[in-house]
Amino acid sequence: MIDYSRDLLFLLNDVGRLLRIEADRRAKVHGMTRAQWGILLWLAREPGLSQRELAEILEVEPITVARLVDRLEARGMVERRADGNDRRIWRLHLTPATTPVLHDIQSNCAAMSAALTQGMPAASQARFVDTLLTMKSILSAERRADTKEVA
Repeated sequence: MIDYSRDLLFLLNDVGRLLRIEADRRAKVHGMTRAQWGILLWLAREPGLSQRELAEILEVEPITVARLVDRLEARGMVERRADGNDRRIWRLHLTPATTPVLHDIQSNCAAMSAALTQGMPAASQARFVDTLLTMKSILSAERRADTKEVA
């Protein structure tokens, strides 16, 4: 019988779920949603993404991203700019008003990370991150291979 309390896939899923719940709670305190935080973080990381690109990254429908961006735009945090090559595409950019919000998000992320790794030696943390990066690389390579086979 499998001990699911120690099963790697179940643990990864449970930790991810619990992180999402905690991020939802923290975002709500700031009058936002985790999804809105995600959009702001991705646009800080990669300015000029399109709504479709964001939808793919966040694994949601484009209409969902459009509604979230509408709300962020209404708050003066995001602006849509026309794409220079395709007038049907809007490129998304953060406004200066987002700077304090990004600091809050980053502070919350740091606090969550510190809580998760409390008592864990730095070397163990580094090894754990390296292991997760290896897993991500393997899954990404498999996904690219599957995409090529379909094409």
